Amino acid sequence: MLDAVGTLARLGLAAVWLVSGALKLADPGQTLIAVQAYDLLPDALENVVAIALPLVELVLGLFLLAGLATRWAAGAALVLLVVLIAGIAQSWARGLSIDCGCFGGGGQVAAGQTEYPQEILRDSGFALLAGWLLARPRTWLSVDSWLARGRGNSTEPRSDYSGIAEGN
Repeated sequence: MLDAVGTLARLGLAAVWLVSGALKLADPGQTLIAVQAYDLLPDALENVVAIALPLVELVLGLFLLAGLATRWAAGAALVLLVVLIAGIAQSWARGLSIDCGCFGGGGQVAAGQTEYPQEILRDSGFALLAGWLLARPRTWLSVDSWLARGRGNSTEPRSDYSGIAEGN
């Protein structure tokens, strides 16, 4: 049963990253506006983040979708989510009126149109999924499981998760 929960967590988190990354990549100008709205980075880094963030999200989504290096991908996802939650929280604390741009769009919004609590709760839920996978990367329909069986293990992935296939 726990492997089924992990599989759902992995596929759900993969969908989040794939959709988020694809929407940002489809509109790089708007992604830059969203990054700039946080008013945190020097101008030179804003461009780098606006270009790199959707690519990182897509890579995480692909790794999670395939179930390849699941523990590593979940750890990277958790770190990224903590950074995003901190960015939203600091915007809220500083009184900025922005849309987070988490799923494309983003940038300045009218006062009273922010959704900081909902954005933080949503991303915290995604962080819980990543935390589950970090603690328990064993899932069904994954490259990790296939690689573990290919090394002569039983049909179940290795329980010690000591190889790169398991994300270490």
